[in-house]
Amino acid sequence: MSVSFERDGAVAVISVDDGKANAYSPDVLSAMSDAFDKAHDDAVGAVLLQGRPGRFSAGFDLSIMTSSTDAMRDLVTQGAELLLKIFTHPTPVVTACTGHALAAGALVLLASDVRVGAEGEFKIGLNEVAIGMPLPIFAVEFARYRMPPSAFDSALLGEVFGPADAVRAGYLDRASTDVLRDAAAIAQRLSGLRRGAVARTKEHARAALALRITETLYADMATLAGPTPP
Repeated sequence: MSVSFERDGAVAVISVDDGKANAYSPDVLSAMSDAFDKAHDDAVGAVLLQGRPGRFSAGFDLSIMTSSTDAMRDLVTQGAELLLKIFTHPTPVVTACTGHALAAGALVLLASDVRVGAEGEFKIGLNEVAIGMPLPIFAVEFARYRMPPSAFDSALLGEVFGPADAVRAGYLDRASTDVLRDAAAIAQRLSGLRRGAVARTKEHARAALALRITETLYADMATLAGPTPP
């Protein structure tokens, strides 16, 4: 299975590793969603989400994205629902960006609470426009929420960054030479926070945006176009 769940004390560790590019297929998204539900039901103190070395995620499975319009829209809708689950999760979500994070992979970073990226020759960003696909409303909203105004237009133009520039652009909070160790340490520290205080504060900060995304999602998906060649 590409997605695994384990406990490290009060931290739920969700690992995604398909041995390849960590593309998000329907099965992978479903397993990730189930893992976040389990973390919720187990009342953990924090979640650590991590990819495989060198590959956090290449985004939505391109073979499905180009197979048919209906399949593409179903996959992107499923991904948006997972992003909302991450964004509104009642505990801190720390994401270890272990390598390349493109398109939906970068969106997971934008939806997470703390983002630690591996140093190296990696590409991070929303490259949808560069491959001929318009950004859906939910992606624009997550980018607007996380990215400083000086970097926001880069998302609209399909620009990608190395880890240091990804920090400045708002995809990451910091870059690390030992991303798994540092992200795990942050998750352990944050797991000591009172769950109710975190959940209520997140609700106050994010409920309006989550509602806007939910209210626009399905109508937007009904007209979404997939990637097209240049």
